[in-house]
Amino acid sequence: MKAVERIAQHYLLKQLPKATAFADTKGILMDASDSWLDIFDIQAKASMDINIFELFSGMVENMDLQASLKDSTSHTIRHHKTTDQSEQWFESTFCTWFDETENLMGTIVQTDDITRLVEKELELERVNYLLQAQSEVLNVGNWEYNVETEQLYWSEETKRIHQVPSTYQPDVSEAIAFYKQGYSRNKISMLFHQIMTQGTPFNQKLAIITAKGEERWVKAAGKPIKKDGEIIKVFGTFQDIHDKVMAETKTRENEQLLHTLIDNIPLNIFVKDLDSKKILVNKAECEYLGKKPEEMIGKSDFDLYDPEVAKTSRDEDLQVIRTLKPILGKETISIKKDGEYTNFLTSKIPLFDGEGKINGLIGISMDITALKKKEDQLRNLINITSVQNKKLINFAHIVSHNLRSHSANFSMLLEFLINEDDEREKEHILKMLSQASNRLLETLDNLNEVIDINTNVNLEKSPLNLHDNVVKVQQSLSALLEKNQVEIINKVDKDLCVSACCSYLDSIIINLLTNAVKYRSPERNPVITINAKKHDKHVVFSVSDNGLGIDLERYGGKIFGLYKTFHNNKDARGLGLYIIKNQIEAMGGSITAKSEVDKGTTFNVYFNEES
Repeated sequence: MKAVERIAQHYLLKQLPKATAFADTKGILMDASDSWLDIFDIQAKASMDINIFELFSGMVENMDLQASLKDSTSHTIRHHKTTDQSEQWFESTFCTWFDETENLMGTIVQTDDITRLVEKELELERVNYLLQAQSEVLNVGNWEYNVETEQLYWSEETKRIHQVPSTYQPDVSEAIAFYKQGYSRNKISMLFHQIMTQGTPFNQKLAIITAKGEERWVKAAGKPIKKDGEIIKVFGTFQDIHDKVMAETKTRENEQLLHTLIDNIPLNIFVKDLDSKKILVNKAECEYLGKKPEEMIGKSDFDLYDPEVAKTSRDEDLQVIRTLKPILGKETISIKKDGEYTNFLTSKIPLFDGEGKINGLIGISMDITALKKKEDQLRNLINITSVQNKKLINFAHIVSHNLRSHSANFSMLLEFLINEDDEREKEHILKMLSQASNRLLETLDNLNEVIDINTNVNLEKSPLNLHDNVVKVQQSLSALLEKNQVEIINKVDKDLCVSACCSYLDSIIINLLTNAVKYRSPERNPVITINAKKHDKHVVFSVSDNGLGIDLERYGGKIFGLYKTFHNNKDARGLGLYIIKNQIEAMGGSITAKSEVDKGTTFNVYFNEES
């Protein structure tokens, strides 16, 4: 009967779902399931010679399994075996078994394949290690609050940030007390209340005072975990951002310093990207264009300036970007959309990123419009001084020549008078002396008139109707014009005005008309055409005749000289053109002449309308 039971037990053991083996008190294997034998690579025939204590002692170091089983308690050990393809892990549980009279009979061993469990444990360990390493690198810890137990958990990194020992166990009130009194503590209290009552997550930058009394900036975040619509836990992260905040604060201070500096420098400063679009402008640049910074950022010169100026600027930008060489101190002219001109001294410098690659340029412009005007004024003054010097030298020659001629004439006549005995001849000589005296006085009057024109510093100009002044002079010269059958064609616009001195304007018109009459051609009736045109900065007044004309190739350089005549006309004194040239220049204008012999002459008077 017992033999039958043992056979039944043997077949039952083989069919057990869990690998199982029986050993006697000495550890000798009595029976085992096939699955258990397969795990240990034991042949069924050789199984009776196996001692499980020896078998497992080779798998688990420093363990006396036989001694540990004497206290009749169960033991569990892990062991593995390695093949060419893989590594398998097993967990064996040892427990004692007894007969019906409670006598110790031996040991039951049950072995499970826990390879997948071990792999998961190793993966979990790896993930925990990575998370721990990441937490330490990023200075990010975590925390968890259990609503039911009211227990608060801090990770090691969270404790490190708070500068508390690893054994520290916080509660909610203690955790809140770490936040700096005032805004940070009030804020975290409100956020924690909202997440607990409304489930509102948060992510906030706040300040804490560590256990060592250091003030540090942290980023605290929290998110609720719900079950069946109820908040059961709150999970969050806790990051040390103190160094980042300090760096940002320092950067902001430096940026503020830079902005303050460039905004208060009396220079136009701008930064452009590779497309020549502005990414930074200072206060001076904004004021120059009359725009706000946000109205200029992202705009190119084509959006802000005259197209021709914008094209020139873009070409300069491309040159700097392409050559990586700065343009320094280039004199440029800027024309805004409204047509206003400004002279600048501009520098453009390539801007590099942290890797040394070109990513834009810095522009610095200094408004030199006032300086250019001063230069122009100085240049004009030098030109005027040069002209005046030439006039002075010329005038000195004229005075010297004319007075010397008169003086020589007087000396010779006086000598004749002294040596003459004939009363009739003396009377004749006295008459010549009287004529010479009159000519001297006339010369002095002419020279005084020229001096008055060139020394009149208080010359007053006013708007004068040019057409009306021509008519007025024409009426005053009516007898002369009728006598010589002169035809006047007045094409001057009736509303056209010029800025001039009244007496000078009359003198100019009179001299030009009388000159045209004096030098009329005997072959035809004189025709004088008068015209005027308005230009940007001046009015051009033209007087054309069909008279004798002047050989400009021969006399062109002398036409406006004092006492210069070019025809055998007994009425010509060579004074009129010299006088009106000085009058015109005294008003800031100029005069030119065009002429062909026997065809006529045109005088163009340019009235300066700027002053």
